[in-house]
Amino acid sequence: MSRVAKNPISIPSGIEIKLDEKAIIVSGSKGKSEFAFPESVSVIHADDVIKVSYDESSPNSTALAGTTRSLINNMVIGVSEGFQKTLLLVGVGYRAKANGKKLELTLGFSHPVHYDLPDEVEVETPSQTEVVLKSHDKQVLGQVAAEIRAFRPPEPYKGKGVKYADEIIRRKEAKKAAGA
Repeated sequence: MSRVAKNPISIPSGIEIKLDEKAIIVSGSKGKSEFAFPESVSVIHADDVIKVSYDESSPNSTALAGTTRSLINNMVIGVSEGFQKTLLLVGVGYRAKANGKKLELTLGFSHPVHYDLPDEVEVETPSQTEVVLKSHDKQVLGQVAAEIRAFRPPEPYKGKGVKYADEIIRRKEAKKAAGA
């Protein structure tokens, strides 16, 4: 029995739910999300609560039910509150500048790095070394943040690079001179 799938999802006010046989559409103030759930999982919407049920005889449907419940819950949170990720640029001369749906990064290369953001993601640069990404879609937001971080991942000796705001970088000690 999936413990995650047992928990009902409460729907805050201002959120619209459209439920078909095999798909759910959630729309709110921040955006609109759609998800097609697996055949072995069924979703029931009643009294501002969504419940996920599944075929208990199949071991795969138990895992799929928990995943489906988490994805629908993330959709509800995303269209009501939204998600946010903060990236920090650590290094001398590292800068970021947002221009609409484009992000220009100076990361110590011989050229600036230009990144085109998807339509679902918004970007802000409160300071030159801070990038704030916002979206209603958690998966797309995480993918964009990972792609930006991949341009210059943090290195363990000086800690330079693009890192998540809550990321802790394990630092290494530099080599010791031989015979000293």
